[in-house]
Amino acid sequence: MRVRFCSLQLRGRMMAEVLLSDIDGTLVDSNCLHADAWRRSFEQFGIQVRIDEVWTQIGKGGDQLLPVFLREADRERLEKPLTEFKDELFRREYLHRVVAFPMARELFMRVKESGTRIALATSSGKADLAVYKKIARIEDLVEEASSSDDAESSKPDPDIFAAALSMVQMRSDQAIALGDTPYDAEAAGKLGIPVIGLTCGGWKRDDLKDAGCIEVYMNPEALLREFRHSALAR
Repeated sequence: MRVRFCSLQLRGRMMAEVLLSDIDGTLVDSNCLHADAWRRSFEQFGIQVRIDEVWTQIGKGGDQLLPVFLREADRERLEKPLTEFKDELFRREYLHRVVAFPMARELFMRVKESGTRIALATSSGKADLAVYKKIARIEDLVEEASSSDDAESSKPDPDIFAAALSMVQMRSDQAIALGDTPYDAEAAGKLGIPVIGLTCGGWKRDDLKDAGCIEVYMNPEALLREFRHSALAR
């Protein structure tokens, strides 16, 4: 389900009261690392998957990603050990390589200064999320954070965004989302939440627009530069 917002609707919309932001590929440069960790994990279990194939699924949680590459007959047997292997591999060999995109903290500071609250809504697990917040230096700017641990299904299902809304006690019509994949746009769109897209996670502008993003910018720095003219300021 895709929800579109025309320019007239946006001009008439009040400034959002809460920003629900993704973090992987949106605030920190981690998508390529996750893709390679998944590729190596599949290989460990005898499944050959190209990194570009995995990359197109980054943004989903493991519950949504694994069915793309595992036969139904193998899922029950492999899902738990493969996911655990990937998580351990990522934390051991990749997590220390994750860096924040330039001006991610400054963007969130500008959001807070505008009077908008901030919560995170990510398919990452809570353990990685805690590290990401430190890397992006946003611990003091984020009120709440929902992760795959708070949802029955990860993106593109809406559960993670619904959990974040519940945590901040807001309605979907009071929120705007920020993400870097079509799965962010689809998940938020199912709740009627408009989404700003960033291409720094590896997806193209047209991919994000087609998925329902109302605006697309290159990265947090570009969005900060255009903040006054963006949906965040409306």
